[in-house]
Amino acid sequence: MTITVVENPERGRFEARDEAGELAGVITYQVTGPIVAFTHTEVDPRFERQEIGDALARAVMDDARGRNRTVVPMCPLLSEWLDGHKEYDKLVARSTRRIK
Repeated sequence: MTITVVENPERGRFEARDEAGELAGVITYQVTGPIVAFTHTEVDPRFERQEIGDALARAVMDDARGRNRTVVPMCPLLSEWLDGHKEYDKLVARSTRRIK
């Protein structure tokens, strides 16, 4: 399955869609200056186990890198995903990482 992730700034989120254009998942955000806080990720149950969360996480982190933004990962899914993707460490605000 091919998943495309695009930003929908009017709704304050990035959307993951399948090849038919069906909404598979979203990650919401809030921007304040150079800081972007990712607040919530939701994947449609029909698309579970299809790497939708991974696609959303990678897309938003690449976008933040391209815009030179600092990321505040408030969403548990993104925070956990970042634990396994150290290549994005320099983008993450240190004092906001979840404590396990």
